[in-house]
Amino acid sequence: MAVNINIKGQIEKVNGKELSYREFVERYMEKNKPVILTGLMDHHWKASTDWVTPKGQPNFQFFFNHFGSSKVQVADCDTRDFGDQKREELLVSDFVGRCLQIEGSAVQCNNENGIGNGDSISVPYLKDWHFVKEYPDYVAYITPMFFCDDWLNLYLDNFRMNTYSDSSQQNTEICCSDYRFVYVGVKGSWTPLHADVFRSYSWSANVCGKKRWFFLDPSQHHLVFDRNVKSCVYNIFDEASDSKYPGFKKAIWLECTQEAGEIIFVPSGWYHQVHNLEDTISINHNWFNAYNLSWVWNLLLRDYSEAKEYIEDIKDICDDFEGLCQRNLAANTGMNFYDFFTFISYFSLANLVLLCYINGRDGSTTGSSSRVAQHLYLNIGSIRKVASAMKNLHALEGNHDCIVDMIKTFEDPRFSKFCIQVGKTYLTIHEQSNLFSDFESASTVELVDLSVFKAHTSQVYTPEDLIKFIDNTVAELGHIFIESSVQRVA
Repeated sequence: MAVNINIKGQIEKVNGKELSYREFVERYMEKNKPVILTGLMDHHWKASTDWVTPKGQPNFQFFFNHFGSSKVQVADCDTRDFGDQKREELLVSDFVGRCLQIEGSAVQCNNENGIGNGDSISVPYLKDWHFVKEYPDYVAYITPMFFCDDWLNLYLDNFRMNTYSDSSQQNTEICCSDYRFVYVGVKGSWTPLHADVFRSYSWSANVCGKKRWFFLDPSQHHLVFDRNVKSCVYNIFDEASDSKYPGFKKAIWLECTQEAGEIIFVPSGWYHQVHNLEDTISINHNWFNAYNLSWVWNLLLRDYSEAKEYIEDIKDICDDFEGLCQRNLAANTGMNFYDFFTFISYFSLANLVLLCYINGRDGSTTGSSSRVAQHLYLNIGSIRKVASAMKNLHALEGNHDCIVDMIKTFEDPRFSKFCIQVGKTYLTIHEQSNLFSDFESASTVELVDLSVFKAHTSQVYTPEDLIKFIDNTVAELGHIFIESSVQRVA
């Protein structure tokens, strides 16, 4: 791999065991700065034992024997398909057989059907395997505490993202079950330059093998796009045309090598390209929370504008032009304005429920000063800020369908489960597990006095409705909510 790019720095490497949650937030999450964390991959992870041979290589025999019938997406690293690599669906058993045909692969399989020394084949890379959803009883790993504040996967464990999509789309890839993935690649497999879905954070843990990462700061992302800001460089090691990508040679890159047992935190909006230097297995999550929620909204807004512009010429003859724009946005980006607004409405309600519970349990003065309560206020402030941005841009203005009825939501058993999971997340992060039993046994009605929510209208149609609901509920709790205040989580 010839390096002809301008590399000016390395990614910091830190012992995660010596880092508190507050330090991780302040040094990396808040600053949107990448870091490699060591010491966090517990040796009790089943993935670190079952999936790895004594020599530290992928145990393909184990995958073949235990997960061989699973259907997975496999990328052909030698074939481009628009801005990504060509993919096909294979059984894990067939993927294993294909890997073992790669000359120089360090793995061995005892199954006679998995051995081959035939003609040269393209380099396969198993990507985006929804392993947790497919094998919920096989606990391959435990999400490190730094990454537990994961709104995206907490939500998708209980609700569908694309509630407002056409029924014909409900089983398509956009209705993603979760964003927890397993990746398996042989030496030489790679991922083209990209920024992560929804402009989320991601974390990637190397179970075995070695990766080389190349990062571009979000402030420079325009340098890897063409003059029309439509097409991104595919491979940073290919010759980029000066006429097509006039800024590419000005880009300043950071790079790092990730060893087995290390986890890399990828912040929002950082374009990156990744190469497997050895046969490698990794676990990857995409996630977002209060600290990068605005990144998600900004991406949706940008993609909406592009979707609208693309079909502008049929606006006058289309009966539901806005609806078509939203459907296209969901298909292209993974959610639309309605999906996102439903998402933040549910999260605002869950956080308010938990605040009511804490205040009721500990008293308004003591409860509001707890670390968990401070985190909940931070979350609500982030949601309110994004809702204000939506309101200012007239998003969902004129919508006549109730997005969320806050009171009726309490009757949904999924929401009770969701509230409990959100509460336990923050108790874990802030080391207050002594309250676990309360959350485990309580129903949503037991957690909160519904009169707090019934004092004002609970039907939410627009961002303005959500803002009023948040402000009124916080006022009922006896606290002054200041939009501009963002409290740092201790």
